[in-house]
Amino acid sequence: MSTGPGADSAPAPATHDTPSVPPPARRPTMFASLRVRNYRLFFLGQVVSNIGTWMQRIAQDWLVLSLTGSATAVGVTTALQFLPMLLFGLYGGVLVDRLPKRRTLLFTQSAMALTGIALAVLSLSGHVQVWHVYVAAFAVGLATVLDNPARQAFVSEMVGPDQLQNAVSLNSANFQSARLIGPAVAGVMITGVGTGWAFLFNGLSFVAPLAGLLLMRSRELHAVERAPRGRGQLREGLQYVAGRPDLIWTIVLVGFVSTFGFNFPVYLSAFADDVFHAGAGSYSLFNTLMAVGSLAGALLAARRGTARMRVLVAGAVAFGTMEIVASAAPSLWLFALLMAPIGMFGMTVNVTANSSVQLGTDPAMRGRVMALYMMVFMGGAPIGAPIAGWVTDAYGVRAGMAAGGAVSAAAAVTVGLVLARMGNLRLAVGWHHGHPRVRFVPREERELATVA
Repeated sequence: MSTGPGADSAPAPATHDTPSVPPPARRPTMFASLRVRNYRLFFLGQVVSNIGTWMQRIAQDWLVLSLTGSATAVGVTTALQFLPMLLFGLYGGVLVDRLPKRRTLLFTQSAMALTGIALAVLSLSGHVQVWHVYVAAFAVGLATVLDNPARQAFVSEMVGPDQLQNAVSLNSANFQSARLIGPAVAGVMITGVGTGWAFLFNGLSFVAPLAGLLLMRSRELHAVERAPRGRGQLREGLQYVAGRPDLIWTIVLVGFVSTFGFNFPVYLSAFADDVFHAGAGSYSLFNTLMAVGSLAGALLAARRGTARMRVLVAGAVAFGTMEIVASAAPSLWLFALLMAPIGMFGMTVNVTANSSVQLGTDPAMRGRVMALYMMVFMGGAPIGAPIAGWVTDAYGVRAGMAAGGAVSAAAAVTVGLVLARMGNLRLAVGWHHGHPRVRFVPREERELATVA
């Protein structure tokens, strides 16, 4: 059985009646990477684990709020979970490049399972205190320092470069599907039997990805040479990115969008409460519709099959523009409907940037580069949220959301122009089959960019 697009073979004899015509390129299918057995095991394990992760997020916040009555304490819990990535994320990438990815994931996934089970035991026994939750959140954050870059880099080892964009897109679709299911199940479980059972479900849910990792066939993985142990590897990783404009400008664009554009907890809660005076139900509706749009964006990215810088830049411009439009929406239902395209374009930016960075990185450097990417992507929220909150308090949520969209769109246009200039390209506006078309073309092909 063929395991690839087809083996080389002797060409059929050509005759004057049957001219030799190259076969048409196969159109990538939406679920192509699921044909790979190792990735299929990984994906199915993540389906269960991601639902448990979303359940624990909801249960964790609710437990802290019920123990302290303080929203600040909830914020501290979130900060403790993200703090290790900000402090140690780059060092985690160095370790991931040295270590076998599958064994690393077995360790990190087991550690996160134990934190869920520990919280379940403390909650169900009635001995839980807020500092227990703080310690568990920090422990999950420490595991994430290794787990996140290892998971990102391991995808390419499972599917290879040809299926990487598709696999990254399906991972995002997986996570967004869990975002629709997990909070709903957690709400029912917390109301019915308490937070402890939600923690227990999350802890036990890691059995699925651990089983998937153990059942994988090592001989079917795409071998990647690991970086040898040595001094200066962190600096080497940073120098590698600094010498690659395609990587550094992608990471810069993601940093601006995540820091200033992805502050939806601030924007959506303020729109629901202060603008439309509609309460928590509308806030939940906004998040649900955005998750639906994100899921659609991830599936469309899986169907595209390639990661192009023009898609990344165009997606970021569209994302920022839609945020500006939504900020001026006069009615609740129009605002709610705009959440779907915002989620779709936001996911387009996320998936395209992630896969383009992975595809453009030397495998021996992938752990360090992905650690830097995730540190910028995840580290934007703690910086951007206070800024968005201040602008919202001072000038209103409409101004705050419009400013976030404007910064995202402006950053996309700037990065697009910088990359075009570095590639000796220029903007061409013309018509193609009766439709307007805007694209970048080589400067020396000026005559080809005339309007038809």
